[in-house]
Amino acid sequence: METHAFWLVQLFLFALCVNGLMTLGLTGAHQKVIVCNESLMLEKLPRCGKSFEEMMKKVDSKKWCNLTEFITYYDNFSLCTEREASAARCFWPNRLAQGFIIGIHKQFFSNCTSEKVPWEDPPDEILITLILIPVLLMVAMTSLVVWCSKRSDILV
Repeated sequence: METHAFWLVQLFLFALCVNGLMTLGLTGAHQKVIVCNESLMLEKLPRCGKSFEEMMKKVDSKKWCNLTEFITYYDNFSLCTEREASAARCFWPNRLAQGFIIGIHKQFFSNCTSEKVPWEDPPDEILITLILIPVLLMVAMTSLVVWCSKRSDILV
């Protein structure tokens, strides 16, 4: 029994040491510090913009607000900016890439506004019907409950 307890104590101490080594980073796994090369990224992102601009020339400018007309071009642009940011060891999107993408949006999509459909009431006939049906059902159900409660001899 004592040897069993001795092995459990040794196992606990071993686990404690391994945990401490892993916490201190002494297990041999060294983390590399990745530094974003922002100047390289800003140098390469305009290539994506030029490519997108060339592709958008194929689309009629009146259709620039219809996403289905250029979705593949925009997808290529998005992948290009992500690839260039990764090549410069930067995460994506970051504030610089986001600023560049916003610039492209202002260049191509500044005239695209969402047209909100004004809400209006339905015609009076439909509105009256939609109001009266629940009111009449409530009156009918209440009448049925009252009638059934007065006629307790039927329920027994």
